[in-house]
Amino acid sequence: MPDLPYLTVDGVSKHFGAGDHAVAALDTVSFSLERGKFLSILGPSGCGKTTLFNIIAGLIPPDQGTVTLNGHSLVMNPGLTGYMLQRDLLLPWRTIADNITLPRTLKGVKPSAALQDASDDIRACGLEGMLRRKPDELSGGQRQRAALVRTFQTGKELLLMDEPFGALDPITRLHLQQLLMRLCLTKGLTVLFVTHDVDEALLLSDEVLVMGSSPGRIVARYTLPQEKPRSLPTLALPALTAMKADILTLLDEEDVDDEK
Repeated sequence: MPDLPYLTVDGVSKHFGAGDHAVAALDTVSFSLERGKFLSILGPSGCGKTTLFNIIAGLIPPDQGTVTLNGHSLVMNPGLTGYMLQRDLLLPWRTIADNITLPRTLKGVKPSAALQDASDDIRACGLEGMLRRKPDELSGGQRQRAALVRTFQTGKELLLMDEPFGALDPITRLHLQQLLMRLCLTKGLTVLFVTHDVDEALLLSDEVLVMGSSPGRIVARYTLPQEKPRSLPTLALPALTAMKADILTLLDEEDVDDEK
């Protein structure tokens, strides 16, 4: 018997509201993801990407369909994935060290031991000299680095990342993309990543899903031909420029259809 996919989303649909006012957020969304792979989801605003993430994270139930991780249901079963958002959500009254170690200390691990466990990630993210500072003393990029380390400290092999770098300036964003790519490859993590940036998806991903809206559904799936890690010049290769053009055409068509 062949190995089952690590993550399986099968026939997931979700509506909000009832009767004539019901809105279809997702319509029979299905895909799978192998362990250790990086899958990005692209789609127009309102296509249900965040709703899909919240279902996978076990925060809200689907109306129909199943979500399994290693054969175990994720439906209304939170805490089995790491989840990183665009906002860093660092606790302002805690130091960076306390924020980073929060996932471990909540489980009863001593702060000193939790900080030692996080030391490699702290060094990789360049946060050694900032551990005693409060979040409001850091730049936006530094705060997202701290949020990234905190996400790693959940100890989860599957990370859900919902536009984690969307609010950053282009240079800081590129640095964090490269950092995330290196760390995920080193750790062998499995990542489901939402972005509106096609270049970001092509830089980071093993595969890309394109979603349409009204209702949210999968309209295309792409497999990236180049091995990782990648750099910006990789995006100029003919295979990736053609893929980018194809994805942008699909996204443009979905936006036009949504306006009709």
